[in-house]
Amino acid sequence: MKKQEIKELSDQELTEKLVELKKLHADLKIAHFVTPLENPLQIRKVRRTVAKLATELTNRDNQ
Repeated sequence: MKKQEIKELSDQELTEKLVELKKLHADLKIAHFVTPLENPLQIRKVRRTVAKLATELTNRDNQ
């Protein structure tokens, strides 16, 4: 997700997306331990998106 897309989401949508992506990240990590993923860079992409969403939520809480 791009930063502009994240800024356009509401707080509730951000929270829902964050929970969804955290679960996806955990699932990808477990799947990669069992059998290597075809594209392991997918894990990094999801992790970074989780970080972007969490950062945006924190910034909104501080304002």
